[in-house]
Amino acid sequence: MVVAGGSGRRFGGAKQFATLEDRPLVEWSVAAARTVAEGVVLVLPRADVVVQGGRRFGADLVVAGADTRAGSVRCGLDAVPSEAEIVVVHDGARPLAGEDLFRSVVAAVTGGAEAAVPALPVSDTVKRAAPDASMPDRAVVAETIPRAGLVTVQTPQAFDAAVLRRAHSTGGEASDDAGLVEALGAIVRLVPGDPRNMKITTAEDLLVAGALVARPAPPGAGRIGQGFDVHPFAAEARPLVLGGVVVSGSGGLAGHSDADVVAHALADAVLGAAGLGDLGTRFPASEPRWAGADSIHLLDEVVLLARQAGHQAVNATCTVVCEQPKLGHLVSSMGDRLSASLGAPVSVGAKRAEGLGALGRAEGIACLAVVLLCEVQR
Repeated sequence: MVVAGGSGRRFGGAKQFATLEDRPLVEWSVAAARTVAEGVVLVLPRADVVVQGGRRFGADLVVAGADTRAGSVRCGLDAVPSEAEIVVVHDGARPLAGEDLFRSVVAAVTGGAEAAVPALPVSDTVKRAAPDASMPDRAVVAETIPRAGLVTVQTPQAFDAAVLRRAHSTGGEASDDAGLVEALGAIVRLVPGDPRNMKITTAEDLLVAGALVARPAPPGAGRIGQGFDVHPFAAEARPLVLGGVVVSGSGGLAGHSDADVVAHALADAVLGAAGLGDLGTRFPASEPRWAGADSIHLLDEVVLLARQAGHQAVNATCTVVCEQPKLGHLVSSMGDRLSASLGAPVSVGAKRAEGLGALGRAEGIACLAVVLLCEVQR
C-alpha cells in the first residue's frame, strides 16, 4: 500500500504529483513497492481521485483516503485482499526507497516478526522544548534527551496482515502504523534504514532528491547545461537590467522579478547541468517574495545550490539577442558581474535578430547561455 493522501501544506501543494526526473513522486513510490508486492493499492486524496480521472500511477487500485494518515491507511486496508499475508505500507513522499530496503522489511516478517521498520540512529543532539512562561510565544529548552538508543524510522514498514488489521480496528491515530502495532504489545523489528530514503516535505527537498538521482558523470568529466530566457518590454516604466547591469536610455522588461534575461538564462543553465530542475521551479512567479527580486541574488542562490550538490562552474558563455538598445559597450561589465556571482569566467556577447520575428521588431530581449560544471574540489 502506498499512502499519498496528504494535502502537501508545507510543500505548497500536492507534492505526491510533483515530478522527479519527469515522473510523479507517487509513481516512484509505487514502482518501488512493486518490487516485492503481488499487488499495490494507492491511496490518494478524495478530490484527486476524481481529478486524475482514473489514472493509477502504476498501482493495481486507487482508493480515496481520509482526513488523517491512519484513516487513509484504513481506507487502503479495506481494498487489500483478505488472503494477503503481509502488507507493506509505504509513504508516497519517499520516492528513493530502494528494492533492498523493501526486501529487508519483508524478510523480517517472513522470518517471524509481527512488524518490521527501517531505522537510522539519531546523530544530532535532541532537546525537548517547553514554552517560556514569561513569553508564551517563545520556547526554551526543557531538557536534553540522551540519544543512546534513539532512532528515526522510515517507510516502507512491513506487517503481518492480521496484526496490522487488528491494530487499525481500534480506530486509533499514530504518526506511523508501527505506533498502532506497538500499542497492541506486538514486537516491531528494526532493520537498517537508508539515508538516501528521504521524505519530500518542502520544495527544497525535491531539489536535493533530484541531485541524488541525477546520473553521475564519469570521473573527471564535466556537465554541460544550456539555458534560455526571453521577456517582452514592459508597458510601464521600469529599469532595464541585463547581466546585473542597469542599462540607461531604455525601458525595462516585463517580469515578476527584475526580468534580467541574462542572469535567468545562466541560472537555468547551471540548474540544468546540475540536474536540479529549472528557475521557475526554484523561484516561482506565483510567490510574492520574488516580486522585483534582484536576479543576481537568484543566481547566487542557484550557484550555492549546485555547489551543495557537488558541482562548481568552470566557465560560461551568454549570447544576448537584442535589437535595441546597443549593448556592445556593456558586455564586459555584464561578464564581470556574472563572473563574480558564478565564481568562474563568463563571456557575454550581443547579437541582433536582423529584423526577424518579435525580437527583430524590438518587442523584447532574449538570451542563450551555456555553462560547464565540474565536481567540487575538496
